[in-house]
Amino acid sequence: MQDYQLRYEEGKPNIKKYPICILANDMDMPMNIGSVFRMADALGVEKIYLCGKSPSPPRKKINRTARSTVQYVAHEYCENALETVTDLREAGYKIVSLEITKQSVDILDFEVQPDEKICLIIGRENRGVEQELLNASDAAVHIRMCGNNSSMNVAVATAIAVFEITKKMC
Repeated sequence: MQDYQLRYEEGKPNIKKYPICILANDMDMPMNIGSVFRMADALGVEKIYLCGKSPSPPRKKINRTARSTVQYVAHEYCENALETVTDLREAGYKIVSLEITKQSVDILDFEVQPDEKICLIIGRENRGVEQELLNASDAAVHIRMCGNNSSMNVAVATAIAVFEITKKMC
């Protein structure tokens, strides 16, 4: 049996937005930001907040990795991540950090209500989520690691976490 990949124009997009946003704080690498945009478009993230030292579009390295998704995913630069978290909490978002901590929950066991609004905080590539943002979070989630390494690329980890959260929102 031969199964051929569909051509781009044959794919039928299922455009849907979930009540989830990503707050990227102090990320260093534009390519990771571009990957987060591409994933956010694919998985129906409503908005990305780029905070602190995180680069924001338009930027050649972001655009190259994101492809055209910066046009489709709402995004905003906010200098102060903690103030943004406060604003999002007041808007009804549950604040969740993607970071392994003593109290973090495996993303597979994290409970999400179908209509719950979630802000997922991701941090700097080498240092993770800052302690002040962890302190401001309602929960922390991690991805179970099965190999020798204790972490993975932030954009990949974000994609896994968003996929697992949105599955529970359906």
